[in-house]
Amino acid sequence: MKTSTGPLAGLRVLEITQIMSGPTCGLLLADMGADVIKIEKLEGGDDARGYRDPQVGGVSAPFMMMNRNKRGLALDLKHPEGRALLRRMAKQADVLVENFRGGTMDKLGLGFETLRADNPGLIFCAISGYGRTGPYADKGGFDLIAQGFAGLMSVTGEPGRPPAKSGNAVSDMNAGILGALGILAAYIHKLKTGEGQLVDTSLADAALQQTYWHAAVWFATRQSPEPTGSAHILTAPYQAFEASDGWINIGGANQANWERICTVLGHPEWREDPRFATNRDRMANRDTLVALMNGVVRQRTREAWQADFDAAGVPAGPVHTIGEALSHPQTLARGMVVELQHPQAGTTQAIGCPIHFSATPTDTGAPAPLLGQHSREILREYGLADSEINALVAAGAVAEPSPLPS
Repeated sequence: MKTSTGPLAGLRVLEITQIMSGPTCGLLLADMGADVIKIEKLEGGDDARGYRDPQVGGVSAPFMMMNRNKRGLALDLKHPEGRALLRRMAKQADVLVENFRGGTMDKLGLGFETLRADNPGLIFCAISGYGRTGPYADKGGFDLIAQGFAGLMSVTGEPGRPPAKSGNAVSDMNAGILGALGILAAYIHKLKTGEGQLVDTSLADAALQQTYWHAAVWFATRQSPEPTGSAHILTAPYQAFEASDGWINIGGANQANWERICTVLGHPEWREDPRFATNRDRMANRDTLVALMNGVVRQRTREAWQADFDAAGVPAGPVHTIGEALSHPQTLARGMVVELQHPQAGTTQAIGCPIHFSATPTDTGAPAPLLGQHSREILREYGLADSEINALVAAGAVAEPSPLPS
């Protein structure tokens, strides 16, 4: 079993997921110390292994990003011996995470009620497209579809342009985060009562949860907000402005910051201008305000403006490329880039754990597993002899990786 100093050390998690939502959930739990056993299908494993562009040493870079710090077991759940083995493992697990289409685990004879009968303390986390209730309960889910369903695409991008999705898979990743949060809440309940439970979340729920501000507008006015580019829907100026060498975000989220911005930009008279005197005025005249501010901001570099805004106490910061963000000294100082040694890809890098603990530090040092890399190791922990494991491999219920070329 994985040894760890993290706060979830000793927690055993069976992760039967692929692509992003479920792997995000498992990754967070693993970083916090849980022993996450990633159970992959046969043939081929997690579909993300097939994302071959980009790859490092013949290994999918997206797969390695989402599955580091986990142990890998390749198991065919369509094989009766594979299903029997999972049921045996679930009897000793604390958590099981799956992100199949609704009803799939039940059809396999591995649903929540079945596994809970064997293990009343099991926390069963189901991450699906639309959740386990409602008219869409049986529909599959994808990040793009969920972003459209939840209205996120209607408020993303520039005004007058076609609908745009967020550049990141926000519903997938947020569903994974919500799954991990739900598991931890259920685990606290289990520590108090000994009882497990079903944790049910979805990509659609996760996308809707990201609309807090926009939903507040609709609930209050019954008017659906429209896209505003980088601008905020409630306050101004609060968006990206064009400097001489790129873009810089300036956050005038309250009256005091707005007045400081006027001073830094060399236009103290804007404070008294009736078009900009209050936040309501600025929102009503935002296009005019942005044009005036851009005319000033374009005259200097991001770095020069950053220094002046920092000195004045105004929230501001550059709009980085991904490469700039991952190379920034602040990012590196926070341990948000970690180096790993993969058995096939060699030296790789990944995003570190975004949660930092003072007494129980996280451990992000293990690379993503090869398909079935830890199958034998894990099954031995469940009491199987090598002869039994060999029989399962021969039957096609379990797989181990082929030896790597020397």
